[in-house]
Amino acid sequence: MKRILKPFTYVLAAVYFVVDAVFMTVARPIARWIGRHFEFKRLRAWIRSLPPYPSLALFSVPVIILEPIKPVAAYLAATGQFVSGAVTFIIGELLKLVLVERLFHLTRDKLMRIPAFAWGYGRFAEMKAWLQATEAWRAVRAISRAVRDAVVRARARLAGGLSRLVASRD
Repeated sequence: MKRILKPFTYVLAAVYFVVDAVFMTVARPIARWIGRHFEFKRLRAWIRSLPPYPSLALFSVPVIILEPIKPVAAYLAATGQFVSGAVTFIIGELLKLVLVERLFHLTRDKLMRIPAFAWGYGRFAEMKAWLQATEAWRAVRAISRAVRDAVVRARARLAGGLSRLVASRD
C-alpha cells in the first residue's frame, strides 16, 4: 500500500507546493502593499468588532463573489481566448486570496471560537503538516529552493552585466 501511495504523495506535494508558492508569492506582497497604502482604520476596527458568526459570514464574501470567476475564465479559454481566460483566472484568484488572507488575519481568533471552523481548520493544519513531513514535500521544496537560488544568481549576473555595460559607455 505504501508503494502505491508514495507517487501520489509526490504529485500531491508538488501540485500543492507549486500552486501555493506561485499564488502566495504574489498575493502576500499585494496584501502588504494594500496594507501600507490604504489604511482602512475604520473598516479594520469594524471587522475586528464583529462577533464570531458575522466574522465567518464576512470571511466567506470574497469566496462567494469571486468563485464565479473560474467558470468565466474556463468559458473564455474554451472559446479560444486563452490569454483573456488565464488573466481573468489569475486576477480573480489573486484577489480572492488577498482578501481572504487579510480577513483571516483580522478575524482568526473569532473564527476559532466557532467549533466547526476550528475543527475544519485543525484538520487542514494536520493535513498540511502531514504533507510537509513527507519525503515528497522535502524533495519538491529542495528543488524549488535550488531553482529560486539559480534565478537570483542569474538576475544578479544580468544586473551586474548591465551596470558594466552602462559604465563602459560613460
